[in-house]
Amino acid sequence: MRKYQIVFLILGSLCLGLGMISGFVALMSRFVYADQAAASFFATTIVSGFLGGILYLLGRDAEPAIDYRGAVALTAGAWMGLPLLAAIPFTGVAVGLDWTDAVFESVSGITTTGSTVMTGLDSASPSILLWRAFLQWIGGIGIIGISIAILPFLRVGGMQLFQMESSNQSRDRVIARPGQLAASIVLLYLGLTLGCIVGYLATGMTGFEAATHAMTTVSTGGYSTSDASMGNFSAGSQWVAIVFMIAGSLPFLAYVRFFSQFHLLSFAAHEEIVTFLVIVAAFTLLLVLSQTGPDLGAGDRIRSALFVTASLITTTGYAVGDYQLWGPLAITGAFVLTFLGGCAGSTAGGFKAFRVLIVLKSIRRALNQASMPNSVVRAHHAGRQLTDEDIASVALFGGLFVGTFAVAAILLSAMGLDPVSALTASATAIANVGPGLGEVIGPAGNFIPLPDAAKWLLCGVMLMGRLELVVILLLFTPRFWMR
Repeated sequence: MRKYQIVFLILGSLCLGLGMISGFVALMSRFVYADQAAASFFATTIVSGFLGGILYLLGRDAEPAIDYRGAVALTAGAWMGLPLLAAIPFTGVAVGLDWTDAVFESVSGITTTGSTVMTGLDSASPSILLWRAFLQWIGGIGIIGISIAILPFLRVGGMQLFQMESSNQSRDRVIARPGQLAASIVLLYLGLTLGCIVGYLATGMTGFEAATHAMTTVSTGGYSTSDASMGNFSAGSQWVAIVFMIAGSLPFLAYVRFFSQFHLLSFAAHEEIVTFLVIVAAFTLLLVLSQTGPDLGAGDRIRSALFVTASLITTTGYAVGDYQLWGPLAITGAFVLTFLGGCAGSTAGGFKAFRVLIVLKSIRRALNQASMPNSVVRAHHAGRQLTDEDIASVALFGGLFVGTFAVAAILLSAMGLDPVSALTASATAIANVGPGLGEVIGPAGNFIPLPDAAKWLLCGVMLMGRLELVVILLLFTPRFWMR
């Protein structure tokens, strides 16, 4: 039990932090917005504070180190436990969701998925809208930390390629990160958020709209204050969203290197970033050419196509209209974009651009080896040679990704969802995107009509997608804990 004290300590601190945020929102609800949500936020503060205090006391004598089993317990505990606490305000009189819908909204928020069961957002309680934005914002910084500090040392889905050179490469001390790196990432995250707020203010949003949308843009979460999502705001605001959705989906370590060296080539020479931007450009062109809906000018066609591309590939999930009206090619392109995702070490979900790169390089290596059987063919990524373990790790992740998507889609169909809704609900959950396709859960739809069993299933799939699948699977693998 002693070796897990650090897990209790960190989980307790996270609960206390969530309680502080809910306390702040409670005060805003009571004294600024004067809505009916204050009581539910105070309740969240009390419950979070009580539970956090107990966990903190249990871990107060912890050693400042954690092994890889503790890292799995911490990661899973935080991402499975905090949404339950964060769901409490959604059950209050200001929203009135039942427990299933409240947990769905909370899980979707913290995983930065953005699927919602709430309607009437334009007239909703401001404190609830602020809470939704906060959930996605803290979820965004949380996944950056996990992607940099934990997943590489668990050797999950090729993430070992991103082990920090400053680490001791030991799987027994995976949290021993320089404080300077953590501070730099937090400052960058705050800086991007503030920059996004300024951009939104300059393009016509109110202060509240700018703050809430900045939090859900940089985190690539996608929650909005309007049922029409970003379609409710100006073209200028949509351009700001495009810039910061893409910014949030780039590797934060690349930002750190850029600002430490002030060298633009740290981005231009980054293979994953270049690949990601090429994919964005290619799909934008595809959507521009495929639009068969209303007659728009060239500028509007490019903006709307780029917005949809950025929204889907960054897994933000904002909408500016129903792109399903653009025709079958646009729908197919949007479905493919749902899976791809952003870069590793960013706030984005999905398969990730670096895995696409490794798959392509592995295919090229196999073809070259087949054509020159007596030669030694190697593949490289990020300045290092790809090993068979690296390739197998990505292949395993790909198999789990596709398998989880397929099983979830079949189960959703068994629960009564039509094929389009089942397939796209599964895809948008595992990739943490938000909207699906079809009349029910498409860009103009909502997840309210889904049966409760489907919502609980999607909660699980959202968590699996956010935690790179293997973390959740390890949690329920007895042999992992017995070693």
